[in-house]
Amino acid sequence: MRNAPKPRLEDLPTKAQLFRSTIAAAIGAVVILVTVYLPAEHAIDPTGLGRVTGLTEMGEIKRELAEEAARDAEIHGDQSLNLIDAVFAALFNVAQAQEAWRDEVTFTLAPGATAEIKLVMEAGMTATYAWTATGGRINFDLHAHGEGKSIDYSRGRGETAGEGSIEAPFAGEHGWFWRNRDSSDITVTLQLRGDYSELKQIY
Repeated sequence: MRNAPKPRLEDLPTKAQLFRSTIAAAIGAVVILVTVYLPAEHAIDPTGLGRVTGLTEMGEIKRELAEEAARDAEIHGDQSLNLIDAVFAALFNVAQAQEAWRDEVTFTLAPGATAEIKLVMEAGMTATYAWTATGGRINFDLHAHGEGKSIDYSRGRGETAGEGSIEAPFAGEHGWFWRNRDSSDITVTLQLRGDYSELKQIY
């Protein structure tokens, strides 16, 4: 068995180098503490960066869940949810909620007014939608045209809500023509997600 060679003194770091490395490591630790750990674990965000990156929201969720878990433990004992499972479930639900809809459009139509919302889609693309009308009932025509073709997906009269999906059989503009036949203003909120390259709004 051979012993490792003894290092030469000139190969060892100097005290100044060790000091600088220690200072750099300490500064890095403080930066991580302030910008990552505190926002993510305790919702403390002195720099504001945690709010931008979403870490502060994570910390707030953890704090709220911890408080709820403590209250549940007092009331239900062992029946309360495991805190770690609850944190991951809450974060998963937040991520789903944030990613649920790609676009949301809200517009108000006076009596007799019209609007068009169109999605520019290629053949084979699919878009999912959900809409609600408040203040009255509205008429709509969901259709498409392009490449010299046209298609009517669905129509409705006096409706207050709808949901479904559009599967584009050809490239073109696919969407809605809305008309307010009621006697009062109607506000429509349309939520969209899926495959489309552009959203056009015509009022």
